[in-house]
Amino acid sequence: MANYEDWKAIKKITITDLTEPLAIAEFLASLTYSTDDKIESNLRKTVELEKVDAAIAELNLSKGDAGKAIQEINSRTISKAINEITKLEKFNGPTQKELVGLCKIYAIKKALKACGVLNSYHEADIPTLKRAKKASAKKKV
Repeated sequence: MANYEDWKAIKKITITDLTEPLAIAEFLASLTYSTDDKIESNLRKTVELEKVDAAIAELNLSKGDAGKAIQEINSRTISKAINEITKLEKFNGPTQKELVGLCKIYAIKKALKACGVLNSYHEADIPTLKRAKKASAKKKV
């Protein structure tokens, strides 16, 4: 259950021996959709992800570039952008390390998405998630 600013979510499922495994998978995918979106949103409030976005945009990734995307995430360009936004005085050592890890995950997900690679279960075409995805897309516009 979440009741936070613009995030109102109540997710419930009763699982019994009769519950279809696919129903459980769809439910869990809906949880990852909601949490991934909020992780990114709160990470964006903490550090300047726009700099990582710009570094990824400079790579000019397209379909078929997944190998290049993975190599580039550990490249000097992407690492420099991540280090620039996380190595600030307001963050101590362990927090900086955590932020670097979260930003690298963000970068790889964004880069792979630019290559047309599905990299999270919620990206599958799940009918029960269509309404949530549409609502989220409207908020971002």
